[in-house]
This record gives sequence, structure tokens and C-alpha cells, in this order.
Amino acid sequence: MAEEKLTFQAEVSKLLDIVARSLYSEKEIFLRELISNASDACDRLRYAAITAPGLIADDSEFKITLAADKKARTLTVADNGIGMSRDELIENLGTIARSGTSAFLDELTGDAGKDMALIGQFGVGFYSAFMVADRIEVVTREAGAEDGWHWASDGRGEFTVAEAEAEDTPARGTRIVIHLATAEKEFLEPERLRQIVKTYSDHIGLPILLADDKAGTQDQLNTASALWTRPRREIEDDQYTEFYRHVSHGFDTPWLILHNKAEGRLEYTSLLFVPSARPFDLFDPARKASVKLYVRRVFITDDCEGLLPPWLRFLRGIVDSEDLPLNISREMLQDNPMLARIKGALTKRVLGELKKKAEKEPEAYAAFWENFGAVLKEGIYEDAERRDDILGISRFRTTAADEGLVSLADYVTRMKPSQDAIYYHSGDDAKALERSPQIEGFRARGVEVLLLTDPVDQFWLPMVGEREGKPFRSVTQGGADLAALDEDAADGKDEAAEEADSSGIDGLIAMFKLALSDDVKDVRTSGRLTDSAVCLVADEGDMDMHLERMLRQQRQMGAPSKRILEINSGHSLIRRLVGAMGGSDAADRVADAAHLLLDQARIMEGEQLPDPAAFSQRLASVMERGIPG
Repeated sequence: MAEEKLTFQAEVSKLLDIVARSLYSEKEIFLRELISNASDACDRLRYAAITAPGLIADDSEFKITLAADKKARTLTVADNGIGMSRDELIENLGTIARSGTSAFLDELTGDAGKDMALIGQFGVGFYSAFMVADRIEVVTREAGAEDGWHWASDGRGEFTVAEAEAEDTPARGTRIVIHLATAEKEFLEPERLRQIVKTYSDHIGLPILLADDKAGTQDQLNTASALWTRPRREIEDDQYTEFYRHVSHGFDTPWLILHNKAEGRLEYTSLLFVPSARPFDLFDPARKASVKLYVRRVFITDDCEGLLPPWLRFLRGIVDSEDLPLNISREMLQDNPMLARIKGALTKRVLGELKKKAEKEPEAYAAFWENFGAVLKEGIYEDAERRDDILGISRFRTTAADEGLVSLADYVTRMKPSQDAIYYHSGDDAKALERSPQIEGFRARGVEVLLLTDPVDQFWLPMVGEREGKPFRSVTQGGADLAALDEDAADGKDEAAEEADSSGIDGLIAMFKLALSDDVKDVRTSGRLTDSAVCLVADEGDMDMHLERMLRQQRQMGAPSKRILEINSGHSLIRRLVGAMGGSDAADRVADAAHLLLDQARIMEGEQLPDPAAFSQRLASVMERGIPG
């Protein structure tokens, strides 16, 4: 087949531009990435050979080989793993065939440090070799295939693919030949290569060999024992970190390391990591797991659905079972009772360790919660068995800003003596919620309000209902009665002041109801407002306003429900309107004011105005009347 010249996918070209600007602070990282990919290729063939042993009949010893040619200025990284077909070669090295590509690219900032972590997570470490290369060649043969393929590129927008010459093609696996740039000769020195492998890849569970063509020998550079099989006391922190980076393709350090060997009726080893940085695809709709499953050191799959619940998908690492059958298929795994028991034990252990962190290191736990709290809370909704455990380690922002993130237990202990509910306000932005009119009365009475900004909050709240005997209640619902709390308020008004405030307001409310009869469910005075003139609330038993807005945005609801407009009878604007009711054009003035105040309340809720043109006209009219001629 003649050589084809193809163009990199636009996303790949952008990545290569970043790499060309030395994305990585340490260029030696490229070798770690290539060795990691080679190790994965060997793992995949080892699994495939369980059902097709003929694939490795002539060569059952997996290995990765490095070879440096100073004269040709090339460094070769070769493996005898599963290899690639022509189509896989084009897909793996010419495109990014993953969901979340656009989101990933949107995250790129141009900041080398930040982008380095993102590009690693995206699993495109192969391209890091272009930091040190003028040109890269890849020769590969898929295990069991007759033909091999040759790929080449200088990383400047195009690559070529052609059938490889038979005498130049490995029996199986992949050989990557890096034509090093003049300034990168250090990567041809044996001692430098030895140091890189020892630092970054000693944990790889198969031998990494350095070929010496002159002596005709191969020198093993790594320990070649799977890290998770070693006793914890023999493993250094930096070894854990490098293994974490191997399984996660990340560049951060793990926030938490969980290394455990279970013995007894069920035997397995788990080495799990909580990242310190949020993976870019954390909220991908597929919600895939990222923990690798091994059976007796043989790789089975890297996205086992039944190994951990979806709400722990931020975890990275491996689980190695001694009991699962070696030839189990990925489909059979989902219904395997042993896997279900492993899942239960792992979930319990992770939640237990998180609880310890939350109690002993609250500041560090707050950083974890900022990254992964929204995902963990999915378990409150989905996992009835673990619901109480997850609620116990959940943390929330509240209107008591000085307290930082608080637990529900902390909230309950600070409740007012007459407070009978856990109050919350939900929306998209915590700062906007803090400025919301709906919480003015609660703040004035010293009542703490949870500020919920994660979409999942709207779904777990109805499932939970109450905590420690206290029901959850939205501040935007009519049932949020503050009258009972007034006995706790130091600045409560006396009866005479309240009667003075209410004088004349009934007539204004009647006029508002007449003007807004098609737009609102009711108009009434408010006990929750102190600074704002008006706000919108849901009627008792109606859906929370933020939840309804979310459902409308997702087109799961039609027309919006009518709301109640609450009026602050003590506000100076409302008092001015009460005083203006006796004028000749009072009806028109009050009607305009009613519509403007309703639109103002809608704006405060972050909602679009149903008739912006009418709003603009009314506003201009009111301003015109208010400016002396």
C-alpha cells in the first residue's frame, strides 16, 4: 500500500503547539509517558491471551526495551504488547477519540503548569515526545496480524502512514523511534536513561531493558515487581506518587493513598488514590470508573463498572483479586457476586478514611470537598445503604461565612431554640445566593442558611427529607415561616411599629393583585425582607424555584409556575407607593410600579424577563415622571 499523508485532528494540532512550547517543566517526562503506554499495551495482550493463547505462543515474556544510537541520534522505545492495526494507529496517534474533547480544550489556559496536568489526564502522553524530537517514527504490528504499519511525523500538522517493510516489522507490538533534536543528546546517555526509569517507572511490573548493541547485552533498569504487591513499609512516598501518575496520567500528587490487602474469605489487594486536582472529565455523562482491575496480576479492564459506585469515580488506582476467575469477561463481571462484595468493602473503606480526614484535618478535607463534593453527593441520591455515611462527611457553605464549610451536625448544633427546620437556598452561585432577598429575614434573625450550588442538591434533598429530626426547607417556599423565629431576634419590632407599617398596605396589595393577576399566584406582605422591596417565592407545596428553573433549562418542564410576589411593607419605596394611591393617575402609576417590581424580582432570581420591551418602556416612563421638567 502506498504511503498516505494525513492531517492531524485540529485538537491534536493544538496539543502539539502546546508541547512545542515545552509544556512540561521537565522534558524527561516523555520517557515516562512512553513506558507507561508500552506497559498498558503488554497488559492488554496478556488479557487477550487468556482466551487466545496463540497470540503469545512464540514469546510469552513481556518486556519493554530502550535502545540509544548516538550516531543516528535516535532513542527507541519498544514493547512486545498488543500492537496496533492501521486504523488504530491513525485513531490513536492522529485524533483524540474521546468524549469531552471540547471541554478539555476549553480548559487549556496557556499556563504551562496548569496545562501540563490537564494534558496528562487526557491521556495523550505520546505527544510529549515531540518536546525532544525533530521527528518520530512508529512501527507496529497487531498481535496475530500478518502486516505491520509505519507512522511518521515531525509534529507540524501532518503524518504519514504506510505498510511497513516485513524485515523492519516486529513480530508483534510497537517500536517508537525518536529522532532527537540536537540539544537533547542527554537522552542518549545510559546513565541518564537509568536515572529516569528508576525515578519514574520502577513500579512497572515487567522488565524495562536497556540494550547495549556493542556488548550484545540487555541491562534491566527497574525492579519489575508490581508496586501494589510490595509491603507498604517498603514503599516510599515518591514511589506511590509515580505509580499514581502512571495509572492516572496526571501530574499532581495524590491527596490520599489507600493501600490495603484483604485476606480471609475474600482476598484482594487495593491501591487507590484520591487526586489533589480535579480530573477534566469528572462530570462526563458516562460517569466511567478509572480504577484498573487485575486478577492475579493479570490486567482485566480499566473501567470496570461494578468495582466501585459511580459516585466514587474520582478514585484512581488498581484492585487485584485472587478469587475472580482469570478468564472472566467484562460482561460477566457486572453480575459477579465476588465483585459485588469487593465493591462493598472498598466503598466502606474509602468512606471510613474520608471520615477520618474530615475529623482530623478539616482544612485539607475542605480542599478535597471543593474538588469532589458534588460527585460524592450523588451517592446520597443513589445509594440508600450509604446515605447516612455520605451525609455525615458532607460539607456545605452557609450564610455563616466565618465558619467555612460546615457539616450538618455543626449546623444543627447552632440552630436557634425555636428553629424547627434546616433552611437552604439553592442556585448556581454562592455569592449570588448570599445577596438574595429571600435570606434577608433569616440573616436579620441570625438564622443560618445552607447555600447549595450543585445541581445534584435538588435531587438528594427530597430523598433525605430531614436530618436529626429537622426537615429541610427552602427559603424560597411559602412555608418558610419566620414568625416563630422572632422571639429569638434581638431587634424584633413591637406591635405598634408593626401596625404602623401595615397601614395602607392592604389597598396597595389589592391594586398589585389587579395589575398582576395574569402573572403571579398571589401578592402578600413579607416577613423575610429587610432591605429589598420585593421578592418571589414558591407557594407552600410548590416546587423549589431553582429546581424548576433547572428542569425548564433541560426542557423537562413547560411554562413556568406562577409565583407569589412578597412585598416589604416597611421599605421606603413601598411606603411611597402607599402614599401615592390617592392621585388622579394612581392606578396607572401603581400598575407600572407593580410590573417593574415583579421584573426586578425576576432579575434577582436570574430569570429572563418575559417581555423586555415592556420592561424598558415602563422603566423609561417612570424615570421620565420622576425627573423634574
